[in-house]
Amino acid sequence: MSRTLLSIRHLEVPEIESLLQLSKEHKDRVLNGMPPAPAASRTIGLLFFENSTRTRVSFEQAANYSGYRVSNFIAEASSLSKGETLKDTIRTLRSERLDAVVIRHKSSGSAQLAAQFFGGPVINAGDGEHEHPTQALADALTILEHKGRLDGLKVAIVGDVLHSRVARSNAWLLEKMGADVRLVGPPNLLPAETGKLPGEFYQSLLPALQDADVVMCLRLQKERMMEGLLASVGQYRRGYQVNRETLMVAKDDCIVMHPGPLNRGVELDDFAADGPHSVIGEQVENGIYVRMAALSWVFGESLAPVKAKAAKVNA
Repeated sequence: MSRTLLSIRHLEVPEIESLLQLSKEHKDRVLNGMPPAPAASRTIGLLFFENSTRTRVSFEQAANYSGYRVSNFIAEASSLSKGETLKDTIRTLRSERLDAVVIRHKSSGSAQLAAQFFGGPVINAGDGEHEHPTQALADALTILEHKGRLDGLKVAIVGDVLHSRVARSNAWLLEKMGADVRLVGPPNLLPAETGKLPGEFYQSLLPALQDADVVMCLRLQKERMMEGLLASVGQYRRGYQVNRETLMVAKDDCIVMHPGPLNRGVELDDFAADGPHSVIGEQVENGIYVRMAALSWVFGESLAPVKAKAAKVNA
């Protein structure tokens, strides 16, 4: 049995729970020096039409830990540069006998198109302003490790919500799992039709951060913004930066997150990025285990939990 992982919005709660549990099991195995052996030799095609460090490398690491081969697709060196359509590229890759495709593309809906024409497992690594499901799963795993639950948590998602596929996937996941989702940013960086996204919308930072358990910062995506949407970086910093002062209204044990790459000194200051509240590094690491789980899940594979190795005791 094979599946696709294209969005969080269309997953049921038991599917989200299964993916998170599988992520924990993969993490246990890796940390105990026992990464899983794949049931069969497989080749994963990584199709990244947009620049990426964290997501691309973590998918490579996930494939390596799982024993899969990786075939990296470089758009600039492909037939796309000669005018070939994405549809025909996907059909060509299917004929190249890839077992699964991981795709990142600037166009919303590109992952759905890839799934339509590939005919096998497809994982969405970010499509335009639509969704980024594995990032939301990595964020959820990180929150669970610190808070032990998602249900009932107050989660503030701060910044460029309008252009953020991370915000959309997180809002859907957290709302499905019972969290109180708050989306905050400048009015022109919030969706016009707020009713299509779960959560409560704020235009002022401090009310959104009040008693928050989790503060998730978003990158200002200037490459997707039309001219005039952002008056100035300085104005944004003054109104929406997460920093030592603004975190004072959140809970004392709140955690600060950012999907990266972060604009240090803009979306958050050094205290928020590097201080005791920050779990940004853990988000990056957990991305590996979540993407291992995603690959297992789309192939229909399962794992048994692994017990930690007993420590040696010197007589």
